[in-house]
Amino acid sequence: MGIEEVVTAPWSPWQNPFLERLSGSIRRKCLDYVIIFSERHLRQVLARYLQYHHRIRIHLSLDKDCPQPRPIQPPSVGKIIVFLEVNGLHHLYERHLYERRAA
Repeated sequence: MGIEEVVTAPWSPWQNPFLERLSGSIRRKCLDYVIIFSERHLRQVLARYLQYHHRIRIHLSLDKDCPQPRPIQPPSVGKIIVFLEVNGLHHLYERHLYERRAA
């Protein structure tokens, strides 16, 4: 494939801006707001954040879409409902039809 490994110097953010951007986002948008109790807890929080990052968060480079695209939801689909993501740090808003139950 012609891929070569390039070793970057430690503590050199200008040599790997993509990783630095991701790690900075993880720190600023997630870890600055959570108290981590153990390695297991850290792994759970990071897994939830990365799922949010790929499935829900919009990316400007993708024309405000997610890496895993979602269908467009017209107003006729229903009312907007909020879902909490990453233990309430972030929110997902979707339209859903729901029926009122007769009392």
